[in-house]
Amino acid sequence: MLDKWLKDRKGRALSFGDVRHYQRVVASLSETRRLMREIDEIIPGWPIS
Repeated sequence: MLDKWLKDRKGRALSFGDVRHYQRVVASLSETRRLMREIDEIIPGWPIS
């Protein structure tokens, strides 16, 4: 996801807004992963295979 975002902007200077957006996406993905791990610990066997 982030690779594509950066590749789409290859060769141009990133604006402050671009960098800020990238940082927010990174933070959102990190928080999503943390929450998914927490859910997996609370509900063993989820999702049902």
